[in-house]
Amino acid sequence: MSQNNQKLKRIITADITPEKAEKKVIVAGYVHETRILGRIAFIVLRDFSGTVQLTAIKNQTPEETFNRIKQLTNETVIQATGIIKANPQAPRGIEIILESINILSKAEPLPITVTEKGIKIGLDKRLDYRCIDLRKPENKAIFIIQNAIVGGFIEWFRKNGFIRVFTPCIIGSSSESGAEIFEIKYFDRKAYLRQDPQLHRQLTIAGGFEKIYDIGPSWRAELSHTTKHLCEHRSCAAEIAYIKDETDTMRIEEQLVISALKHVKKTCKEKLELFNAKIKIPETPFPELRFPKIYDILKSLGKELPEGSDLDTESEKLLAEYVKKKYHAEFFFINRFPFAIKPFYVMRVDDQPLYARSVDFYFGEIELSSGGQREHRYEKIMEQIRIKGMNPKLLEWFTKFFKWGVPPHGGFSIGIERFTEALLKLDNIRKAVLFPRDPERVLP
Repeated sequence: MSQNNQKLKRIITADITPEKAEKKVIVAGYVHETRILGRIAFIVLRDFSGTVQLTAIKNQTPEETFNRIKQLTNETVIQATGIIKANPQAPRGIEIILESINILSKAEPLPITVTEKGIKIGLDKRLDYRCIDLRKPENKAIFIIQNAIVGGFIEWFRKNGFIRVFTPCIIGSSSESGAEIFEIKYFDRKAYLRQDPQLHRQLTIAGGFEKIYDIGPSWRAELSHTTKHLCEHRSCAAEIAYIKDETDTMRIEEQLVISALKHVKKTCKEKLELFNAKIKIPETPFPELRFPKIYDILKSLGKELPEGSDLDTESEKLLAEYVKKKYHAEFFFINRFPFAIKPFYVMRVDDQPLYARSVDFYFGEIELSSGGQREHRYEKIMEQIRIKGMNPKLLEWFTKFFKWGVPPHGGFSIGIERFTEALLKLDNIRKAVLFPRDPERVLP
């Protein structure tokens, strides 16, 4: 590289605009494709920010550079130097007239395509070669949008006095009866990967904190093979003290979701277009459906469920269609689930003890979160542990702190991958995870 070129700094493709015409630049990235048409050769260079056309012209471009283009394979990593030129016929109206090319890492023939021109490859194979699959612009866009979702969450929390905490991923006992849990060896004893940071968020509230949030992974050892289940997922969880009832948590969750949607809409316009995704900011409050009336609604829709039973996939789909038709809304809450199907720590409705102040939040037919009001009264917690048939001794590490005064509190946990899946209408949640973990996949 010449001394003059050493003074140049690399520029990303998104920053190459017609206004920078006639400037000499250095670019670097992957060879997306090449075309040699007699005396003219083209390289489409791709970096994280986008693509740009590099053009070589026989007798104008140094012969060594022109010949080197013939050696390039797709996905070879190169660094190139050239002059920006305005060209209405080039993509984005600009190109770089090449002076030199430096091959940084030559790519062997690919096991899967990145351009996918007319070639469809199954998701399983793509996940086997996920690192290459992530190079596709559409796949990068998923995670740029996901980053903006989380950024919108964090922005709202910061503006509203929440502090971020980090709860443990390794726990000493299961927090939910009946739920599958991953066992691990922890020195000379058994431990488990958390199913949810739920109980430690509650203990943080018991420690005198009032508004907290936590972003991190959780694990479920469920043999689920659906398009919306994972063995490892990430969530954004919040816990709030001194609430009146579970509706306070719903109002907070609404504002959090709206903040995320606004942030994505503001920062990811071009990425959303790749999925033909249009974001409409919903009106508040979001519609709320409650048990046991939900059984009557389902019955009117031709679906009968025994009172006290949980919702199945068909019921969720019917309720999403009902809400869309009646309220013209995609986001909605389902409240007052039967206590029998919920964990011991939820608060029951005192004058309706068969039902709990337990809230699920939906985006269409996809459940995004579970939450509601927690039981903060020690005697009630112990009673509910007995009702659930759990061993009080195994939960004493948690329950004993409720003897010493804990304010009314509640919260929720939003699945980040599910939010992404629902927003972009992906056909499989695995597309919203960098490296998915399901019952069959732990590599790469």
